Amino acid sequence: MLRTLDRIIHVTTVCGLLLCCEAGQAQGTGPVQDDVAAARSDAEAIAYKLTTALYHTSTQPNAFDVNLRATFDVHTAWVGFYRRASEFEQARVGYENNIALPFGRLTPSVQYASGGFLGGSLTAEIGEPHFGLLGIGRTNLKEYFNLNFDPNDSILIGAGTRALPNTVLSLYQIRDDRLGTGQRVVHLSARVKPDARTRWTVEVFYKEGRASAEDEVKVRGTGVSVTYDYERYFVKVTNDPHVNFTPDRMLRVSAGIRF
Repeated sequence: MLRTLDRIIHVTTVCGLLLCCEAGQAQGTGPVQDDVAAARSDAEAIAYKLTTALYHTSTQPNAFDVNLRATFDVHTAWVGFYRRASEFEQARVGYENNIALPFGRLTPSVQYASGGFLGGSLTAEIGEPHFGLLGIGRTNLKEYFNLNFDPNDSILIGAGTRALPNTVLSLYQIRDDRLGTGQRVVHLSARVKPDARTRWTVEVFYKEGRASAEDEVKVRGTGVSVTYDYERYFVKVTNDPHVNFTPDRMLRVSAGIRF
């Protein structure tokens, strides 16, 4: 009964966020993304993005996730649901705002998940066409299955450039600065748009650290992620050698549509 009530509250909350976007018409600690720029050219439209994902882990049952994002102007709200067999499930809602500044842009975000989890982040992109990246993330440390796969209580520092034709390059590190786990992830990302209909995003990441401060096992390894966008559709495949800094290898496959 409590779980059912919890889901109802979450669905009601996200509907309110999405309705706020409609009313304006009559929202991880990663670097600022270009999803807002990819929204519909019609300024009066809400751009939706539906993503479904399958997670195959070496020592756990398969899991799935579904996420719906709605973007209106500088506002983004989302609702999602993650489930791993009968072991664990969690619903979530979130919001972010993309704020244009004279020197770049600022993106604050907040997310709530069932079980009482609450987290937020603040990310800045400074400069154009060459830019710096700074960010910080904090949570209330409640139970949460981390779908960012980077430490949530962390700082971010990096840089990138848009100086190359139809290409965005970025190099940044996200590292735990609160829990003493030694977790850090270095990302090298290249986003290339060869024509008006397609886009490729290739990311290589190196990670090292412990699952918790008490854990004596320190993992390290290199993973890769490839995303292909064709018009409104996209698919992403990621090989993560130590998902959430555990010994487990995870293959993540996600696909979706923008509408």
